[in-house]
Amino acid sequence: MADITITEALAEIKTIGKRIEKKHEFVLNYLLRQEQFKDPLEREGGSVPTIQRELQAIRDLHERSVLIRRRINEANMTTRITINTIERSIADWLVWKRDVAPGLQKFYQSMDQKINMTRNQAMQKGMVLSSNVEGLKPTDVVVNIDERWLAQTREQLEAILGELDGLLSLKNATTMIII
Repeated sequence: MADITITEALAEIKTIGKRIEKKHEFVLNYLLRQEQFKDPLEREGGSVPTIQRELQAIRDLHERSVLIRRRINEANMTTRITINTIERSIADWLVWKRDVAPGLQKFYQSMDQKINMTRNQAMQKGMVLSSNVEGLKPTDVVVNIDERWLAQTREQLEAILGELDGLLSLKNATTMIII
């Protein structure tokens, strides 16, 4: 067993992936040969046992990768991060970053674009676009959301994502897992 940081563990997973690719190539290269040719792996005990050892090594590498991922997930479930008074486990922050944040970004951007597009159209037609309903003509357009709130919310979301990236990097570099 060894104590390593999550950053080191993630690097090891990448290395394992590359090793597996090389082993796949090796097995495929020696998978078949014509009987009339000498076994190129005869010195290593022959192609059949050598391929069997490589297949076992591939299985072992996959299992190590699963173990490392499990240990990372366990650490992410128990390690907590607080951003703007919102406290979540790293696992929850990662789900939020992957599944929630992109939808929010797209939604807020769509609202902003729709308001701007409608504002441009209204100006071309001599109409007014406003959130203040007083003094508007029946043909003017009412914005039913505070545009400052929308801009601030978009900025806050970007700030949270930036802070989250920094904290995740810090936690990955300092959180130890046992493998």
